[in-house]
Amino acid sequence: MKILISNDDGYLAPGIVALHDALKTLDGVQVEVVAPEHNNSAKSNALTLHSPLYVHKAANGFRYVNGTPADCVHIALTGLLGYRPDLVVSGINNGANMGDDTIYSGTVGAAMEGFLFGIPAMAVSQVDKGWGEIEAAAHKTREIVAQMMAQNLVAEAPWLLNINIPNMPLQALRPLKLCRLGRRHAAERVIVQESPRGDVMYWIGGAGAAKDEAEGTDFHATAQGHVSVTPLKVDLTDHDNLGYWAQTASRLVTAGSVAQQR
Repeated sequence: MKILISNDDGYLAPGIVALHDALKTLDGVQVEVVAPEHNNSAKSNALTLHSPLYVHKAANGFRYVNGTPADCVHIALTGLLGYRPDLVVSGINNGANMGDDTIYSGTVGAAMEGFLFGIPAMAVSQVDKGWGEIEAAAHKTREIVAQMMAQNLVAEAPWLLNINIPNMPLQALRPLKLCRLGRRHAAERVIVQESPRGDVMYWIGGAGAAKDEAEGTDFHATAQGHVSVTPLKVDLTDHDNLGYWAQTASRLVTAGSVAQQR
């Protein structure tokens, strides 16, 4: 079994090092790292289209790219590796990717790129920043992958999982809990500063606080010490309102036809 590892914190981040060290101990598993050269948080699924990308190999064997997380997985799957991995694991991220975070997350973006190529994939994050208990998070991720291998889930149709692990000792972590995504309040106000040259600078504000953290959400599960697992999909279609928009579109077409006749 072959596993491709990537992340959005960069190839030197403690999270990806711990993840690699944990997964490489699985029996019969080959792991390879292709990750960004620098931190690429909040890059989502962005691909670099208007500048060249370069791949270098670090002393520890990791390969790194001067691009986004999605770039790394895309390049790996379309020619760099020379083989098709069985699983893509992105992380371990320095901080949570829950609720609305998943839209912006480079960690999720890297995993989603694997999913788009038909490969099972998971994005793994720690709830709090700072890498506290990172070895426990890596060990828990290894357990999850091992259990999926034992149940032949990796050989099934592609899936995409978003996993968040509380920063707790391994023995204190509560069992996996299947969750839906919560929601956050709107982001905090933009931060405005003046540069040394007198220009106005804008910094994106911090993420909003949890808005929907009810039981059943990833926010609630991790607050209770559980490892949250949320299956994701790429289809953004508003299926519940297709009927409404079909009627609306019909009225718009009719109105447009009348306007043209005039």
